Amino acid sequence: MEWRQLLSTKRSRGTSGRRGAGSDLRSEFEKDYQRIIGSASFRRLQDKTQVFPLDKSDFIRTRLTHSLEVSSFAKSLGQNIGENILAYHRDAGFTPRMKEDICNILQCAGLLHDIGNPPFGHFGEVEIREWFERKLPALKFRGRPIADILTEQMKQDLYHFEGNAQALRLVTKLHFLVDDNGMNLTYALLGTIIKYPVSSLQADGHSADIKDRKMGYYYADKEIFEDIQRETGTKGKRHPLAFILEAADDIAYKTADIEDAFVKGFISYNRLREELRELQMLYRQEGAGAFYPADKLEELYLIGKDRHVDNPEEFAVKNWIVRVQGFLLNCATYGFTSNYEAIMNGMYRHDLFYHTFAEKLTDLLGDFAFREVFTSDAIYRMEVSESAMIDYLMEKFVSAAIKYDDSTQKLGTIESRMIWFISDNYKNAYHRQARGKTEEEKLYLRLLLVTDYICGMTDSYAKRLYQELNAMI
Repeated sequence: MEWRQLLSTKRSRGTSGRRGAGSDLRSEFEKDYQRIIGSASFRRLQDKTQVFPLDKSDFIRTRLTHSLEVSSFAKSLGQNIGENILAYHRDAGFTPRMKEDICNILQCAGLLHDIGNPPFGHFGEVEIREWFERKLPALKFRGRPIADILTEQMKQDLYHFEGNAQALRLVTKLHFLVDDNGMNLTYALLGTIIKYPVSSLQADGHSADIKDRKMGYYYADKEIFEDIQRETGTKGKRHPLAFILEAADDIAYKTADIEDAFVKGFISYNRLREELRELQMLYRQEGAGAFYPADKLEELYLIGKDRHVDNPEEFAVKNWIVRVQGFLLNCATYGFTSNYEAIMNGMYRHDLFYHTFAEKLTDLLGDFAFREVFTSDAIYRMEVSESAMIDYLMEKFVSAAIKYDDSTQKLGTIESRMIWFISDNYKNAYHRQARGKTEEEKLYLRLLLVTDYICGMTDSYAKRLYQELNAMI
């Protein structure tokens, strides 16, 4: 892979590819940024869960604030890595303009990386997957089991439903700007948000290669996926910028989950310090002296006490988060630059923290949040409620969608109402994609019509619609 091709400015609808044409001085990637922030899909992230659904606090992060943080970290990593490539002459074809383009692409990719997620965070993804696993074998179309009608990839798409694949679908097909090309973003940006360049048939959650662990596109979007791969030259490999985007996401959520959990009272200063002391003992045994997390936390606590702040523990945790983020940015930069050739050859199989000083710290932060927050009574109670909402909406909309646009079946009164609820934007996208397709493909697209609509819902809208349909007003 080489940067000239990886940074392709091509769009599905075409582009001039020229910077500063006429009075417009924006680069193609700066145009991408403004298309994203002006979209309704991006605005909806303000009411989608990061960790705590429908939280009343104005401090706790939403998908929108999380995406802004990822965007910021991704751009910073782009600056660090781009400067390193230039300073150490790692690539003779790499230019200062390419560094600038990389920063703009990563800034955009951070905004987009969660745009396909359904309501209620990653639990919403799991619930949609499990609904299809439970229900699809029993569903019928024209008297035949749907599982016997759909191709294996179509079925696996539903069983492996994935927010990353949905993001690609949303920005290339569902967001209606001028035509059926979605936001019509540059292929360099689209390549960057495809973290997993494999189909549902190839995805393997236990793979040693990080790019194979989830599906990256639906069968319905195979054509645009292959066009992006061909144009950027990735051809089944991960776009190098996808590694940077993933690291930025890891830095953002693994530190933010700890801060939000502290503010919500799930973890305390003392519990965090205990966990970090155990890790620090390992660091000392291994002779790793780059960053001692427990010492830094205690140092910040003492600074807070010396300054007579009202809550020195809160002062310590919040400032510690900032220090950790800086440390992780440095480690991710090292992870990319020290593995530069393998990444550019498509041979690198790990995340950017692998075999760095940050690897054990990021693992600990993720495990600590899981134990103290994600397996807590409060979160479990919320997830049971969210499950009931997602299950009900899937049941109602899928039963209607199976009969929709089928001349041999008549929609019932309630089923026709359910179809009416679906946005015209999504229905129009379905009809555009269904032209010339077989009945089997149309059925598959109607099932995606349901997931498209539900993924477009905010947490509040999903809850309100569930309550209204159940006469719970």
